[in-house]
Amino acid sequence: MVERVTATDEALNLINTLEETHGPLMFHQSGGCCDGSSPMCYPRGEFRVGESDVLLGEIGETPFYISKDQYEYWKHTQLIIDAVDGRGGMFSLEGPEGKRFLTRSRVFSEEERKTLN
Repeated sequence: MVERVTATDEALNLINTLEETHGPLMFHQSGGCCDGSSPMCYPRGEFRVGESDVLLGEIGETPFYISKDQYEYWKHTQLIIDAVDGRGGMFSLEGPEGKRFLTRSRVFSEEERKTLN
């Protein structure tokens, strides 16, 4: 099965650390400037998703949403969420951890695209 969003071991470890402190989490990737272009991690339910958001899937049992506009740009790619050293987004939970979530991507193969449609 092809997943639209996955996570590296580093990202999954950071998610586990954050869940211990904050409980269930959620992600949202918007397309704005600054923090909005990074995957943002929130306590589940603290960020309102609506009709203009798409649920891409889950990483570490954590729902991952993206705005519809961004989905149109990224729908031909698999998003790979990683965690690296650095400061996270201002409103994202990982900020105090000295880590930040980072979106990497790869283009789906033709076969993968057929299974997604």
